[in-house]
Amino acid sequence: MTALGTAPLRIGPLTVELPVVLAPMAGVTNAAYRSLCRSYGAGLYVSEMVSARALLEVNETTSRRASFGADETVRSIQLYATNPTIVGAAVRKLVQEDGVDHVDLNVGCPSPKVTRRGGGSALPAHPVLFAALVRAAVRAAGDVPVTVKMRKGIDDANLTYLEAGRRAADEGAAAVALHARTAEQFYSGRADWSAIARLKQVVTDVPVLGNGDIWAASDALRMMAETGCDGVVVGRGCLGKPWLFRDLADAFAGREPLPPPSIGEVVPVMKLHARLLVEARGDEGFAVRDFRRHTGWYLTGYPVGGHARKRLAMASSLVELDSLLDALDPAAVLPPGAELLPRGHVQGPRHVVLPEHWLRDRDDPTPPDDAGAFHSGG
Repeated sequence: MTALGTAPLRIGPLTVELPVVLAPMAGVTNAAYRSLCRSYGAGLYVSEMVSARALLEVNETTSRRASFGADETVRSIQLYATNPTIVGAAVRKLVQEDGVDHVDLNVGCPSPKVTRRGGGSALPAHPVLFAALVRAAVRAAGDVPVTVKMRKGIDDANLTYLEAGRRAADEGAAAVALHARTAEQFYSGRADWSAIARLKQVVTDVPVLGNGDIWAASDALRMMAETGCDGVVVGRGCLGKPWLFRDLADAFAGREPLPPPSIGEVVPVMKLHARLLVEARGDEGFAVRDFRRHTGWYLTGYPVGGHARKRLAMASSLVELDSLLDALDPAAVLPPGAELLPRGHVQGPRHVVLPEHWLRDRDDPTPPDDAGAFHSGG
């Protein structure tokens, strides 16, 4: 495998030794999972997306999702917001009270409960408001870098990413990341890496990061070679596969990544993950139930029968989970090519739900009323 001679990723004053960012994923990239992924290699590990409004209102769920582990020397958090005043207040709180080192603004979420209120991937369609949001966050953050993660646009007829990328950089964003799908695509089809290349041509003064369809380390190398992007954002590809960050470190160094692990090697990782969740949550029952969603991802492609998968998806304690995992065949391995199987969301395309007249009043700087849109952070 050929290395790219990759330099560290510099996001404002932050230096990320490996140009790899863990994408925020609701209900997944909590402190426990970030710690597990970090144990495999360098990178920037971002929190779950949290609502700026809910953070200011001291919403319990949001506060928990905005918490960090003791091992997190770089505290990175993603915010959802549509109101510049609110995002400014939330960023000031995060920086001054919580010691956050990096803030990422989400303007790429395609969830209907977000877009119907003008948030997420709908927001860049209002470029004046979008610019004001970035400006408010950057000013409130001071020396702490603010980045922006977005999609190509609402649909193929309403592409926003080039203007949004330029405006974000002009307003002081330290980097921009592009998930190379539209909101309408949701998670269907293939990511359009050529859009990342076009964004890189337009945004030249801050790093451009690419996101979409990185299922293996070789995909990251290929994305950077094809698009010229400065780093990659890894989302669904690491679900049930935290060792992808080890593979990425090897690939960027020119080393051949290890072959996919056998079940005998996967099981200890699953047990550790579950225990990290218990430690972080302080509630074994809740943590094990939370871990159930991960069992399918960890076992994607492995020759594990449906009965075993179903029982793992119903485990209610660590003892039960351990017993079920120990019953799996430790010698079972992935069939060739199975490591590239998609994980997580595959739905789409979907009609994008927007506020009334949203695409008609593009220059309206008035923030939409998004109260209650995303208090859960997920």
